[in-house]
Amino acid sequence: MEFSELKKILKRLYKEYVRKHLNRIFIALFLSIIVAASTSSIAWLLDPAVKKIFIEQNKLYAWSIPILIVVAFSSKGLSLYFARINIIRVGQEVAGSLQKKIANNILTSDIQTLDNRHSGKYISNIMFDTHNVQNLVSTGVLNLMKDTFSVIALVSLMFYQNWKLALFAILMMPLAGGLAKSLGKRIGKATSKAGESSGNLASFLTEIFKGSKMIRIYQQESQENLKANQVIDDLVEKNIKIGSVMIRATPIMEILTGFMIAGFIFFSGKLIASGELGVNNFFSFLAAMMLAYQPIRSLATINMAAYQGAAAFKRISNIIDREIKIKELINAPNLVLKNSNIEFKNVGFKYDTTNEKAIKEININIKGNSMAAFVGHSGAGKSTIINLLPRFYDPQDGVIEIDGQNIKDVSLSSLRKNLSLVSQDIILFDDTIKNNIAYANPTATDDEIMKACEFAASDQFINKLPNGYNTKIGENGVRLSGGQKQRISIARAILKESPIILLDEATSSLDAESEEIVQNAISNLTKNKTTLVIAHRLSTIHSANMIFVMKNGKVIDSGNHDLLINNCEEYKSLYKKQLK
Repeated sequence: MEFSELKKILKRLYKEYVRKHLNRIFIALFLSIIVAASTSSIAWLLDPAVKKIFIEQNKLYAWSIPILIVVAFSSKGLSLYFARINIIRVGQEVAGSLQKKIANNILTSDIQTLDNRHSGKYISNIMFDTHNVQNLVSTGVLNLMKDTFSVIALVSLMFYQNWKLALFAILMMPLAGGLAKSLGKRIGKATSKAGESSGNLASFLTEIFKGSKMIRIYQQESQENLKANQVIDDLVEKNIKIGSVMIRATPIMEILTGFMIAGFIFFSGKLIASGELGVNNFFSFLAAMMLAYQPIRSLATINMAAYQGAAAFKRISNIIDREIKIKELINAPNLVLKNSNIEFKNVGFKYDTTNEKAIKEININIKGNSMAAFVGHSGAGKSTIINLLPRFYDPQDGVIEIDGQNIKDVSLSSLRKNLSLVSQDIILFDDTIKNNIAYANPTATDDEIMKACEFAASDQFINKLPNGYNTKIGENGVRLSGGQKQRISIARAILKESPIILLDEATSSLDAESEEIVQNAISNLTKNKTTLVIAHRLSTIHSANMIFVMKNGKVIDSGNHDLLINNCEEYKSLYKKQLK
């Protein structure tokens, strides 16, 4: 990372996130001045202490100077404590703001954007990158203020005691600055690589959690453990690289300090011998120089912290700056439903990751309060049609209308408010059954929830659970069977009371008994509703008012079951294969 880019990133970080906390930063700045004054006063007090107590043996100074030294140390300690308290809050609030922006981006991004990036990468941005930014804002900013003022105060004291020695002592400062600039670029590069490795580890851990059963049934524990070792070792090496670069300044600074002190003692000896420097001035100067060592060393590493934090903020910015393609339009009218008629006009759509269109030239009309089914082989484009209606994706071609209103022109919230989805990929939260169902309508009463469960044929098994509706179901409903999870999903959709229902292969993974129960629940859900169904089992859609047969992204035929079974070879072929 070049210095011009670093400057640009830090300027943006300040304007958008740090500037709002200037009050606390100014408090920390004032306290840093007190720390610097206290530090330099400790070194200065050694001058009268040596002269008045040890040489002149003045009794007044013998007790007053120790008291002043205690006051100076106390002032330094308390000021540093309160400065850190303020700046830690600033750093944590900046990190929190970034984490909230990332979370908001995840919640509002279109599905295609999320599909193109592993969830583990987002976790790394929230955990790893925001920590590096927080470290820059809190530790880096405080050290910059505190150590800069301390060095200024201590160097001023050195010049006050003897300007010749002071000129000699400050020779190491430009050397430290050059060292910091060199190491800063390396730490930025190392941090970027560590961020990628952290994302890879988070992604890997997410996958082995999700695939725990698959790993065991295929006996891939050893292989996955080998992958885990490789991913972790890669991150360990990157962190070692960062650590080694961070401490690389230490031996160089120690060597420089050694040469400086050796030269200082030699030069001081000559000045004392010639009478230009008193012993009291020597001890005061030596104390100031030694106290200046730590802040100078700290300032030499701030450049590295800046590059480290800037590299992390750059990765975060790549997420929060990404344009959200599907979003709420300002002042967009609400969707007004009359009959819930749905029409696709010459609709075409292509996923970012493919070259060919998933669907093309789709022209269909679905009457309100009717059931329309979509059948075809895998990859025919059935799920894509379902996903376009709630605008999980937007088509590149054509228009989708509900009751004559283009769904792109109405508010997103009003569109989705009128849709319910029951999918084969059931999403349940690690919460109680009651809260999972009430997710569709948080204001629903217990009676309304129970009634929804009764319609979904889920009340019987719920009542048999130890805690009934307050039973926790585990991550994604791991403590429930497939049929039970699907019935809770249907109960949730019933509770929403949406006029349009989307069913995406809702019974494809169920056994015959569970399927019969779920089909009855679906009948209750879809009664007097406009319903779009995707079903692999054609026996479940005999009663559909309209069946659309799809092949290679196109609708090749449509009609009811009796019409298609006699006139459509593709439908007849699908039906016969299932009978076999």
